[in-house]
Amino acid sequence: MSIRQRKLAECLRSMLGNGVALSFLFCGHAMAQAQSTPDTQSQAKPAKPAQGKVSAEKKDAVDLGNVTVTAQSRTQEVQDVPIPVQIVTTKQIDALAATDFSKMNGYVPGLFVDGSQPTQPVYSLRGISVTDFGIGTDSPIGIYEDGVYTGKTGGALLTFNDIQRVEVLKGPQGTLFGRNSAGGAISVVTNEPEDDWEKKLRVRLGNYGTRYVDGVLNAPVSSTAALRFSFVDTQSNGWLHDAANGQHYNKNDDWGIRSQFRWNAPGDTKVRVAWEHEKLNQPARPAIGLVSVPPAPGVLGFPPDPQTYLNPIHAPIYNDVVGNGEKRTFDAVTLFVDHSFSFGDLSSITAYRHFKTSNLEDSDGTNQRYLYLDTNNIENNSSWYQEFKLSGKNDLLDWVAGTSYYYDNARQTSQVDLFTDSLDTVFNNTQQAPGGLYGPLGAAAGSPGLLLNDPWQESMINHGRSKAYALFGDVIWHLNERLNLTTGLRFTRDEKDFSWFNPMRTAPQLDATLSALQAMGFFDQPGVPPIQTFQQNIEFNSPAATNAPFTIKHSWNDFSPRAVLDYKWTPNVMVYGSVSKGYQAGGFNAQQVNSVYQPEEVWNYEFGVKSYFPDYRLLLNASAYYYRYTNLQSLNLIANGNGVVPVYEVTTSDQHAKGLELEAHWQATKALRINANVTYTNATYQHYVNPQGTSLAGQPVGEPLWSAAAGLEYVWHDVFDGDINATWQQAYRGKTRCNSDSAAQGQCLTTPTFTLGRAQNRTDLRLGWSSPHAPWSVALFVNNAFNKRYVQSINNISASILGTPFAYITPPRTWGVEMAVDF
Repeated sequence: MSIRQRKLAECLRSMLGNGVALSFLFCGHAMAQAQSTPDTQSQAKPAKPAQGKVSAEKKDAVDLGNVTVTAQSRTQEVQDVPIPVQIVTTKQIDALAATDFSKMNGYVPGLFVDGSQPTQPVYSLRGISVTDFGIGTDSPIGIYEDGVYTGKTGGALLTFNDIQRVEVLKGPQGTLFGRNSAGGAISVVTNEPEDDWEKKLRVRLGNYGTRYVDGVLNAPVSSTAALRFSFVDTQSNGWLHDAANGQHYNKNDDWGIRSQFRWNAPGDTKVRVAWEHEKLNQPARPAIGLVSVPPAPGVLGFPPDPQTYLNPIHAPIYNDVVGNGEKRTFDAVTLFVDHSFSFGDLSSITAYRHFKTSNLEDSDGTNQRYLYLDTNNIENNSSWYQEFKLSGKNDLLDWVAGTSYYYDNARQTSQVDLFTDSLDTVFNNTQQAPGGLYGPLGAAAGSPGLLLNDPWQESMINHGRSKAYALFGDVIWHLNERLNLTTGLRFTRDEKDFSWFNPMRTAPQLDATLSALQAMGFFDQPGVPPIQTFQQNIEFNSPAATNAPFTIKHSWNDFSPRAVLDYKWTPNVMVYGSVSKGYQAGGFNAQQVNSVYQPEEVWNYEFGVKSYFPDYRLLLNASAYYYRYTNLQSLNLIANGNGVVPVYEVTTSDQHAKGLELEAHWQATKALRINANVTYTNATYQHYVNPQGTSLAGQPVGEPLWSAAAGLEYVWHDVFDGDINATWQQAYRGKTRCNSDSAAQGQCLTTPTFTLGRAQNRTDLRLGWSSPHAPWSVALFVNNAFNKRYVQSINNISASILGTPFAYITPPRTWGVEMAVDF
C-alpha cells in the first residue's frame, strides 16, 4: 500500500468515525503530508486513460451537452457530474426568444413553471410543487442567482438579463448550496466582466405589440479591472382584452439593469461587486368567467353548473377590479470575493436583496357589482445572505466545506375587497342571511339602496423573521483511477418568528351611514339587529389576532447526508448511484392563526449513467430515481375555511415517486444536430387526508406520467457570406393525473365545452442568419406555431359563495423578428 493509499484509508476511517465535517481538518493535514512525502512506488502521477483525447473528441462533437458547470460547487464538465443535471444554454434561451423560466416550459422535462403571476410564480420539479405564496413557509425548490438564494415569491422569477447558463439540478442539494433545497435547485449563472471590449444590442418586434430590447457593454478599465453593464426591457400590448372597457390583459411591462465591477487584486484575489434593479408594472392576470351573467335586472343562478360552463378560450372577458395591477420593485447588491491559497480556494458571497410587490386581481370574472370580489397580495421583503466556502483537491480527494447565514425580514398583507352588494349575494347564497343583509336594512330605513355600493375591505397582516445557519461539506474520494466515492453532510438550524394580525374590516362609507342611523335611534327599534351585526369581519375573523398581533416562535435542527458512488467503465461511460436526504424548515400558514407545520424531509435514491460515443458523435444520459417525501406543505383552496369567503390554507401530506429520465444529443452531420428528452414520473400520495376528511392515499398528486421534448438544428454554411440556422423544437406535457381533490383545486374537469388537464403540445420555430464577417444578425421566430390553446386551471375561490368560477388559459401563437448588432 502506497503512502497516498494509506492516507486515504486513514481519512476514510476518520470520516466514518467522526463525520464528514469533522474530518476536513484531519484529512487536509494528511493530504498535505501525502503531497509533500516522496512516494517511491508512485512518484509519477498516473494519467487518466486518454483524457486529452476524450476532451478533444467531446469538443469535436460541437458541445453535445458537455459544458462546464458548477453544480457541485466545483468546476466540472457536466458529463463528469454524478447527479442528474440539465443545462439550459443562452443558445437554447435565444432559440425560444424566452424572457424567463416560464417561457421554456416543456424543454426541461420534469420542470414546470407557472409564470402567469411573476410576483407569485409556481415551480414544479419531479412532481414536487411550490404552491404556497405565504411568507410563513419556504420553498422545496431553491432558486439561485450566482449562488445567492432568491426566496420563492417576488424575487424568484426575474427576467433573463445577460445569462450565461441555467443549471437544473434534480433531487436534494443541501450539501452543495447554502440553503437546503429539498426537491432540487435551479441555478442561474450570469456573465462576469471580462478583459475585452464587448458591445451588443438586440431588438425583437412581434405581434401583440411585442417590443423587446437588451444590451451589454463590457469595458476593461485597466489590466486588472473591468466593468460590465447590461439591461433588458420587455413590453407588449397583451393578447387578451376586456369585452366591456377594452382594457388589455397579459401585457408585459418589465425592465431591469445590472452593473458589475471586477478587480483582480494582488495576491490571487478576485473581487466582484454586482448591483441589480428590476421594475415591473402591468395589469394583473385576468379572470375569465365561466358562467354567463344575465343582464340587469336578471340575477345569476346559484350554485354554478359545470355542464353550462363557457369555453374560456373563446369566452368574453369582463373584469372590473378597482386598481387592477401587478407591480414589483426589486434591488440586489452582491459582493463576491475569491482568494487562492496554496492548499485550496476560499470564496465569500455577501448579498442583500429587497423587493416590494403587489398583485391586485379580479377574483370573480364578472363586471357586476353584486358579484364583486378582488384579492391583493402585498409584500415587502428584505434578506441578507452570507456564505463562505473553502475548497481544494489533490490526487486523493476533492473537497468543499462551507458555512452560511440567511436572514429574511418579510411583511405580507393578504387583502380581500367586496362591496355591500356582493356581501348580500354571499349572505343569500350561503343562507346566512337569506335575501341579504344590507339591502333589507336600507329598505327598513326607508331607502332600499342606502347601504349598497359601499366598499368593504379585510386584511390579514403577517410579519415573519427567519434566520438560518448552516455548516456543510462535500468530499469526492478518488478510490482509484475509475472509482469515486462522494460523501456530504449538512447541519442546519432554522429560527423563525411569525405573527398574524387581522384588524377590523375597513368600510368608511358604510360606517358613516351606520353611525347616522344609530344617531337617529334606528337600531333601538324593535326587530332591528344591533349595529355590531353589520360591523363584524366575515373573512379574517380570528379573535386572537384582531386587537393585536399574535406572535409565535419556533426553531428546528437537521442533519442531511449525501453519498454517491460513481465508476468510469470507460473514459466516456460513467455509472453512478446515490442516496441523499433533503430538508425544509417548518413554517406557518399565513392565513390561519397559530398554525405550525413541522419540517419537510425527503429521501432520494438515484441510479444513472452518462455516456458519450465519439465514433457516432452521440451523447446518452439516463437516470432512475425513487423518493419519499414526508410532511410536504402544499397550498389548497378551502371552501368556507375561516369565514365566508374560501381561503387558501397550507396542508401537509406524505408523497413518494419513482421515475425515469432520458437525455440524448446527436450530431448527425456537421450541419444537423438532434436532441431529445423524456421523463416518466409516477408520483402518488402515501398519506393525505384533505380538510373535507377524504383520504387520498394511493392517488396521484397530479403530475403527468410523461413529458418529453425534442428538437433539431440545421445549418446551411456559406450563404451570403454567413450561415443560415434553422431550429425546430417540440415540447409535450402529458395529461394531469386526477385525484379526488383535483376538481375542487381547479386541476381537472370535463365539461361539454372544454376539458381541463389535457395533454399539451407546443412547437417553436426559428430561422436566422449570422456571419463572422458581419457585425449584425437577423432571425425570424414563431412560438406555439400551431396555435395550440389549453385551459391551464380553474379558480374556485368565488364559486361557492358568488357562483362565479373563472379560468386561466395558455398563450396563443406569437411571432416576431429579431435583429442584433455586435459593435
